Amino acid sequence: MKKQSPSSPDIIPDKLYFKIGEVGQIEGVASHVLRFWESEFPRISPKRTSSGQRLYTRREVELILEIKSLLYARKFTIAGARQHLRVAAGPT
Repeated sequence: MKKQSPSSPDIIPDKLYFKIGEVGQIEGVASHVLRFWESEFPRISPKRTSSGQRLYTRREVELILEIKSLLYARKFTIAGARQHLRVAAGPT
């Protein structure tokens, strides 16, 4: 039986939207880090509720897992991770 790595998308619960605290728990990063990454990675753009709470989609949570891996495990800089994601996404 294969053990799940902590950065596996399979650890993400099956739901449509996630609050910032939920994403922080899944990712193992603080809320302020997620807010900073929003400012650095344009593809992270959570919807807001009428009260201003962030709601992340599953795709954004998966992207955040990838960003965390690039920054923490692979030791990319923010600029390097941004460039890597841009190249991986292909032409727009």
